[in-house]
Amino acid sequence: MSKQYTDELKAIVVELYKSGKPASEIMREYGLTSSTFYKWTKAKAELAVDGQVVTTEEVRRLKKQLAQLSLENDILDRLH
Repeated sequence: MSKQYTDELKAIVVELYKSGKPASEIMREYGLTSSTFYKWTKAKAELAVDGQVVTTEEVRRLKKQLAQLSLENDILDRLH
């Protein structure tokens, strides 16, 4: 059975990891599997792009939005 975790808990776990707390300790304390823990930390990994910091989660969302807008533009182009 899959557990549902709040965004607040995910943020706490990621911040603890970023602050230097060992991953094994965090996983044990919060009862997380390694796959869940590393999925969260990967999603919140920060990238510097043109002087701005974005998370991989934001990049994924923006790529999805770009694909949707490109599709909409293609449809509009075909109508003209």
